Formats: sequence, C-alpha cells, structure tokens
Amino acid sequence: MNHIKKDEGGNRVVISVIGKDRVGIIAGVSNVLKDANVNILDISQTIMQDLFTMIMVGDITGSSVDMAALKDKLNETAEELGVRIDAQHEDIFHYMHRI
Repeated sequence: MNHIKKDEGGNRVVISVIGKDRVGIIAGVSNVLKDANVNILDISQTIMQDLFTMIMVGDITGSSVDMAALKDKLNETAEELGVRIDAQHEDIFHYMHRI
C-alpha cells in the first residue's frame, strides 16, 4: 500500500548506496545533496560485516540542479568513495518495485 500523497511523488528522489564500508560515505552523499539544495527527508543505513548499505529519500522541490545533473554528481562521488550510488524519482522507484 502506498501512503505517499500523489502530489508529493514527483518531488522526491530515492538514493541507494552500496559498497565497502569506509569513513565519509554519508558525508560525501549528504554534501552532494546539500550543494544541490535537496532536503533529506529520511535515511536508513546499516553495515553488514564490511558492506555498507544506505537508502535516502530527498525532497527535490527546491533543487538547484535537474535530475540528470544530480545523478552525474552522485556518480562522481560514487567513484571517489568506491561505492555504487543509484538515484531515481520516487514514482519510478515505486513503479519498478511494485508487486
């Protein structure tokens, strides 16, 4: 069941991060979002042995960049940190992961 209001779906981005745990992953991703004026609404992260995983939901209503530019910057940061970062509009994320 989807509890997100219809008018909010297009203003959110889901960001997933997976990789070997190391110092600075959360800071690196958060700085990209801060620089793009994306507000972090929710964050969940865990470490399983030495594997870091994180899911973030951000509000892109006031973003200073478009989705393509945000993804490019996240990809640059992923390379610097040695992790994989994926970002999708929330409505696309829900569409792809529906049952």
